[in-house]
Amino acid sequence: MTGISGEPGAPASYDARSIIRYSGLEAVRRTPGMYIGSAGSEGLHQLVNELIDNAVDEAESGHCTRIAVVLHADGSCSVTDDGRGIPVDIHPDTGRPACELVLTTLHSGGKFEGDQYTASAGLHGVGLACVNALSDWLRLEVARDGSCFRQTFARGASTSDLTRLGEATWQGTRVRFQPDVSVLDTGCLDAETVIQRLQEIAFLHPGLEVRFEDERDGRTLTLQDESGVAGLLELRTADAELVHDLPIRVTGEHDGVSLDVAFRWTEGYAEELWGYVNGVRTHQGGDHIDGFRTTLASVINDYATHRGMLTSLGGESVTAVDVLEGLTAVLTVRMARPRFDGQTKRRLQSPEAGTAVRTLTAGTFAGLLKDDEKLAGAIVQRALDATRARLAARLAGRATRVRRRETQVDYAAYKRQFGIRSRNWHDSCAWLADEELLAQHAQLCDVPPDAKMLDVCCGSGVVGHAFKGRVGEMVGLDITPEMVRLAQNRLDRVDQGNVYDLPYEDESFDIVVNREVLHLLPGPERPVSEIYRVLRPGGQFIVGQIMPYDDLDAYWMFRIFKKKQPLLFQMFREKDFRSLLLGAGFEQLRMEEHFLWESIDRWIDTHETTPAHRQEIYRLYYDAPREVREVHPFEVGTDGSVRDRWRWCIYSVRKPAC
Repeated sequence: MTGISGEPGAPASYDARSIIRYSGLEAVRRTPGMYIGSAGSEGLHQLVNELIDNAVDEAESGHCTRIAVVLHADGSCSVTDDGRGIPVDIHPDTGRPACELVLTTLHSGGKFEGDQYTASAGLHGVGLACVNALSDWLRLEVARDGSCFRQTFARGASTSDLTRLGEATWQGTRVRFQPDVSVLDTGCLDAETVIQRLQEIAFLHPGLEVRFEDERDGRTLTLQDESGVAGLLELRTADAELVHDLPIRVTGEHDGVSLDVAFRWTEGYAEELWGYVNGVRTHQGGDHIDGFRTTLASVINDYATHRGMLTSLGGESVTAVDVLEGLTAVLTVRMARPRFDGQTKRRLQSPEAGTAVRTLTAGTFAGLLKDDEKLAGAIVQRALDATRARLAARLAGRATRVRRRETQVDYAAYKRQFGIRSRNWHDSCAWLADEELLAQHAQLCDVPPDAKMLDVCCGSGVVGHAFKGRVGEMVGLDITPEMVRLAQNRLDRVDQGNVYDLPYEDESFDIVVNREVLHLLPGPERPVSEIYRVLRPGGQFIVGQIMPYDDLDAYWMFRIFKKKQPLLFQMFREKDFRSLLLGAGFEQLRMEEHFLWESIDRWIDTHETTPAHRQEIYRLYYDAPREVREVHPFEVGTDGSVRDRWRWCIYSVRKPAC
């Protein structure tokens, strides 16, 4: 026999002694991402949100009128409310103060049963305990029943007994904590992130006074507003070009779920759907957002159909994708015992909320469109414009809507943007240097070994370099001097120029190669015609392009790419790209597909993508309509990260031989 535990060379035994159990809050310290989303900045701010949410719960139950958040000079943070104060009497089962129990024990609290908190954000009884577990130190102060109490903690455990300090001059709860950087990647709180959350709270809880102070720079702010979701919507659309001036408001209650939503359409590209449940932001939406989205699409589609507005489209329906373009909404629901995907509450998983939102929104919105023809015309036409743009041969941004006949090319903008981006060119996305993708381009090469090749809009020259050994001479061309310098390390010669007026004689090259550029150019027929001109008869053009999977995800992808790259002009569909190539006179078209998973976190980490646009891109993924998810594969991680499966189409065409 071999492999018996204890014999020389035997593998370690896997038995009951191999099973480790972490008790108490040690599990939180070892795997913080499971409880607060991540160990980075997002998780750190989640700790603050947990304390804020507890204070908001007191306000929701009618016992709190003021909340104060202070970022202290030593890096700690405190949250104070004037609610009832956490109970300090002895818990009958543990013999310890109740406040100590909720700070040191997971799944403990007063929100599981009874009517103390009928619409609470605290569902799992782990928020305070998680803050304590991930704090280097924490100080709790409670003022209730005329007395003030204090207890201290460190890394999940109490470091003192609950002590009565004397008569209370205030009432409520104050928690101050110092993040533990031994388990968190950062301990630096961002004031703007905290303020944005407090701003939401002030609007969603009319009359509640919310104070903020940053001792690090002396900044103070007091927020209080009576306008509710309508006021928050006005703030979100303050700088937008509006389709209709007055926002639409829907309120009501259905089967124990109350709804309050304000929404309007703008001339923007991306939708802005801000969803809340019991005052907590659901960043990835959920049943309430899904119900709202599908209801708007259904009502608008019914209105357009009954009035014959879809006749010219051959019966094509307005989809949720079309309705979402330019939609901004602030939607909040209040309900008992909502179900979320986890402690961070990113997504609501309560179908009854979706049913309530659909029921309440459908009747009110349909009635409003019926009674106000001017408003209905503006909204429905906005959706129809998006539908027609989606079905157009090329989705050329706003040009479809405003019917521009000519588009001027701003060469300086291309030089400036790609000149700056050249500094981190190969770090900006995975596909730029992906060997399999480059190899698939090169495998289509079918020219003599002494052929002269042009890598047009060559960038860093990686595409042209993939043809090394397959052609005789490799020439590159790019508009930016920075890219010219990068490409010189890979190609035989690199010239500076632009693809609309190639600086070469007719019939100069045996093969031209290009990748992922034509969608950035207005009037792509012109550069394709130039490529056709400089090819010798029988010459080959090889070009790669990211494509949508279907009509249903085409315009959704356009909005994502437009936010990532402002110079974007169209999102080609596969059949339209074929038409572009064949329409220029090319023949013998061959197409190969290549699928490549890519981290969107990395893809959008570029100079041209602003922080605001990066957040909008995440929201486009988080709130992607069902029909998009059915055709376009992508993954959203538990930490909010996104991976997309790009569909690459690589084409080979030839100029007819004489």
